[in-house]
Amino acid sequence: MWKNLVAIFTLTVGACAELPEQEASISETYFKPGATVDFTFKSNGLTLSGIFDTPAENVTEALIIFVHGYGGTDIRARNSYADLRQRFNEIGIATVVWDKPGQGRSEGTFDINQSVFSSAKEVLDAANFLRETSAPGSDRIGIWGISRAGWIAPIALSQDKDIDFWVSVSGTTAEDNFSYLLLSNLPYEGGTIEQAEQFAGEWRKGCEIFRTGGSFTAYQDATQNLRANEYIKKMRGSWPNSMQYRNDQQNCTAGACANVDSDMCSYVFIENFETMLSSLNVDTLAIFGEKDLNVDWRKTHKLYQSTIGKNPDASLRIVSFKDSDHNLHVSDTGSLKEMNAMTAPKKSSGYYDVQINWLTETVLGNRSSE
Repeated sequence: MWKNLVAIFTLTVGACAELPEQEASISETYFKPGATVDFTFKSNGLTLSGIFDTPAENVTEALIIFVHGYGGTDIRARNSYADLRQRFNEIGIATVVWDKPGQGRSEGTFDINQSVFSSAKEVLDAANFLRETSAPGSDRIGIWGISRAGWIAPIALSQDKDIDFWVSVSGTTAEDNFSYLLLSNLPYEGGTIEQAEQFAGEWRKGCEIFRTGGSFTAYQDATQNLRANEYIKKMRGSWPNSMQYRNDQQNCTAGACANVDSDMCSYVFIENFETMLSSLNVDTLAIFGEKDLNVDWRKTHKLYQSTIGKNPDASLRIVSFKDSDHNLHVSDTGSLKEMNAMTAPKKSSGYYDVQINWLTETVLGNRSSE
């Protein structure tokens, strides 16, 4: 077994070098304290490439898997999560992160709309692989994930009961956040708060008409201001014509709306999401930015409280930062426009301390008492 595993590791110390085949433990021989290891593993029929950081001290207490948010990746060129990887290593926690399919050195074709279940399979396969290789800290694995990872992490946690803890940053509810993002950013894109409230009402009314079998004309009349707004059209794309509307409505009646919520007709990524979250017997730290205009952090906050927070076999700590946007950067507005214009983003004061203190007390503290 070890001969097959050794062949897919390379050690990054200065220049990368191929590892010789031998029977010695990979963990003892190649996961050198303070070193970064390039590694590959198989998932969904593809070879995915990542990096593994081992703490400089000889004893590694745990391992954190980073799960990306939306969009492309290039972990080596961007030195992704370097700020957190270094800080976690300093307290004795190893870290691992890999590129999405078709990105960086990972095989495949990049799909920006990759299924969250496919992404969760990557997490599960990586966790199993790291346990098989006895990677440092792999007997106590946790997940750190941002945004889209709010769907991916619970899927993985629900299927692998040996993943012990979760740091959720800017987490999600069950449904897509697109309508929230559009309407929350409207006042910073030439609109007003009053318009955003009006459009939200039209969006809900249109959804109600669509789901209850209402006519295309009634739908058009109820959403005319929403559909006419240039910013909404630019971001959303075209609205359905009469034929598309009828086809969508027929599909909905036939069962397609099982994956669409009844409020804003948003796509539901995970059915019975509340039940899934309630079943997670893990220690969870949830971090939010109170100026987040990408996801409805208040709604997710309440969701976590009513699910994980009610589970006697789990623990939940929620921390929100008043001056933070979706990426937990200090922000005046939290808007997409401001986020995209940032040239030297700065994390909110306490962002790192909250995580280090929680990991030290909850994860490493529990470990020392076992």
